[in-house]
Amino acid sequence: EEEREEFLPHKSEGQKQNAFTDAEGKTSFGMSVFNLSNAIMGSGILGLAYAMSNTGIILFTVLLTCIAVLSSYSIHLLLKSAGVVGIRAYEQLGYRAFGHPGKVAAACIITIHNIGTMSSYLFIVKSELPLVIQAFLGLSSKSGQWYLQGDYLIIIVSIVFILPLAVMRHLGYLGYTSGFSLSCMMFFLISVQTCPSRHAAGLTCAWFALQAAYTIPILAFAFVCHPEVLPIYTELREPTRRRMQNVANISIVAMFVMYFLTAVFGYLTFYATVEAELLHTYIQVDPLDTVILCVRLAVLMAVTLTVPVVLFPIRRAVQQLLCPEKPFHWARHIGIAVCFLFLVNLLVIYVPNIRDIFGLIGATSAPSLIFILPGIFYLRIVPNDKEPMNSRPKIQAACFAALGFLFMVMSLTFIFIDWASGESHNRGGH
Repeated sequence: EEEREEFLPHKSEGQKQNAFTDAEGKTSFGMSVFNLSNAIMGSGILGLAYAMSNTGIILFTVLLTCIAVLSSYSIHLLLKSAGVVGIRAYEQLGYRAFGHPGKVAAACIITIHNIGTMSSYLFIVKSELPLVIQAFLGLSSKSGQWYLQGDYLIIIVSIVFILPLAVMRHLGYLGYTSGFSLSCMMFFLISVQTCPSRHAAGLTCAWFALQAAYTIPILAFAFVCHPEVLPIYTELREPTRRRMQNVANISIVAMFVMYFLTAVFGYLTFYATVEAELLHTYIQVDPLDTVILCVRLAVLMAVTLTVPVVLFPIRRAVQQLLCPEKPFHWARHIGIAVCFLFLVNLLVIYVPNIRDIFGLIGATSAPSLIFILPGIFYLRIVPNDKEPMNSRPKIQAACFAALGFLFMVMSLTFIFIDWASGESHNRGGH
């Protein structure tokens, strides 16, 4: 009750605690679960079967379970830190912990990571959508038509589908599209379980090629949703810490089940011949198979509808840095969304090999968001008179942050070794 009194704004003050939303208490528990689940779910789900082929079912299950538990604990640290100071903005937690440098660091990390995430989604649209259109038209090879050019298609998708959703004022409104996105991924999951077991030959490496050495970092990145946690918390009806933790736990468990089943059935279908992008493995069986085409279209819709959810924390971070005290303004709200969509489209169009760029971004920003920042925020924000530095919660938080540094060093080491050995696949497409 003490935390609730400190956390929630007093009605008598007549002011809202957060300048970036007036929708506190309006988003239902279920819609919040949809939004957070959609934020967790990413394009990496298509590569989990390949990860399992490198680690085996037992080790993969152990690693996936550990990462899911650690992600839930990380959200616990964030929510407890937010409850102590009554702040529900990642950047403001950084400010309370380390002053203005902490605020800038948190905002930059969120922006860089989410730009990479948005670009990965649009890169899938760029490479997959022309193939889907080509297959539906019954064309055996690409022709020169503009509607088979990925660069044009991502611009159209960004303007027609993503931008209208991205300019909505509140994240809670995206609960319906998030639910539909999750339904598309469920269709993908069911199709993976029912598709015939055939072995494809001569497979090539896909864009997010997973190697055995990358398995742990990639599994960790699969549960990154932390920039979206506090905005969703802000708009949750009856926003207590326990209620938001339940939202997070349900979302993580749901994604754990989806990840595990996708990996298991994809791996058991193709075993050692599974490709790094699962849909490309199936397409080698029959490029014009109707079910596979529908599945690919469902995945395209899922990743497209996830982009607006990822854009919200970027806009919030920019506003926290540039104009934290200014009231809401539609021109600024829409302008930030347009600018970042324009930037992401440029990256996807002009960067020929996007794998190494996202590998570098993911190796630095994802461990920071999951492990390092929540751990050090907790150490700095929770008062020592309540929890001394030698208390078990503080020691656990310190070890958690250290684990993040270990993940970061390990990921960067693998990437640099890969670059030095010349084994990186310098190709576009996926």
